[in-house]
Formats: sequence, structure tokens, C-alpha cells
Amino acid sequence: MNGYRLLVFDWDGTLMDSQARIVACFQAAALDVGVAVPQADRAKDVIGLGLQEATQRLFPGLGDVAVARVIERYRHHFLGDHPTPSELFPGVVETLEGLADEGYLLGIATGKSRRGLDKVLTETGLGGLFHASRCADEAFSKPHPQMLEEVMAALGAGPRDTLMIGDTEYDMQMARNAGVPGLAVSYGVHAPSRLLAEGALACLDRIDELPGWLAGHGWPPSFVSSEEVK
Repeated sequence: MNGYRLLVFDWDGTLMDSQARIVACFQAAALDVGVAVPQADRAKDVIGLGLQEATQRLFPGLGDVAVARVIERYRHHFLGDHPTPSELFPGVVETLEGLADEGYLLGIATGKSRRGLDKVLTETGLGGLFHASRCADEAFSKPHPQMLEEVMAALGAGPRDTLMIGDTEYDMQMARNAGVPGLAVSYGVHAPSRLLAEGALACLDRIDELPGWLAGHGWPPSFVSSEEVK
């Protein structure tokens, strides 16, 4: 194994293809509350933030009461029986199982709620593969480093042996704020150019490229952790 011991994954857009469902549920919530329905591209761009932060950014100018109503209706649709499906990206199960077999610690840092994450971990049967997870209703939203820092603390890992894998600039910013290197995937929410501009080491086109990338990349010699500069 190379220098990384802990691999921390974002969920939506990195492991699960849930973009269409998230967008559809935001639009349905807006209709329910009677506010302007956001265009798909605008709704897509906030994926990865905590629900409170995403809703405030997507519906600027709404008061606290209206924001709370949008959030309630979004949860109703997303956790309920909205017909837009969410599925794991191809290769996710095999990749995660292989990494676990190799001895990597696996974690999750996600903008989902704990209820939402537990639901999809149960539905996909992947819960047993992850050693720790943090959600946006348990910590500050990305790009604040708290979620990532708490996963590292729970598993006894430090910035030098942790890698964050995600599909948004919020993931890369969170990683940087925690002093952790970030690896991006190109098939999620944000374009590779945005991810690389935020310091991603590389941008993978498929999740099953991850084991090969790890095999060829030890600790990046140019990376300086936040601990080293204190």
C-alpha cells in the first residue's frame, strides 16, 4: 500500500448518480412552496453543500421560514417516493470491496443528512465497508473542514495519510482547508477545469480507475500539510 491509509469519499456525484433526483426534488419543493422553480443547471451547482446552505444559495432572498419550508418539502420528496431514481455509478461496489480487501480505511464526508446517508447505505448494502462517516447535519457544511477532520480523528489518521475523493469544488476546498490532498472525478457535478483549479491532484473518468491511480501514486512530494507549516 502507498502512503494513503484513509480514503474519504463524497457520496452524491462520486459514488451515487443522484444528480437528477436532487435537482428534481429541489424543483418539486419549489413548486410545493410556491417560489420560482430553479433551472436544472443552478440546482445542480449546489449539490455537495449541506441542505441548509444549498437551499439558501439556490433561493436567495427567501426568509428563514420559507427556506425551512423548502427544506421540509425537499426531504419529503427525496426520502419519499419521488420517481426519479438514484443508482450507484458503475464499478463502485467492486472498487470499494477491492480497496477494503487491500486494507484501506474507508470514510464518507457528505452533504447528505444522517438519515439520508443511512438510508442509501442500507439500500445499497455498502454500510459495512465504511469505517466512519460524517454528514452535513452533524458538522459544518463543506467547504469547512470539520467533517473531514472528524473522520480522520475517529480513525486515527492524519492529513499526510488521508485522501479525499469527490466531484465538486466544495470537496476540493474542504480537503485543502483540512490540509488533505484531494482527488477528483470528472463524471459528477462540477467540470474538471473547476476541480483542477481548486487543487485536485488529478481527475478520474471512472471510479474503477482509483485502485490503479493509488498503485502509481504515493504521497505527493510537493504537498505540504497544514501540520508541517505550523
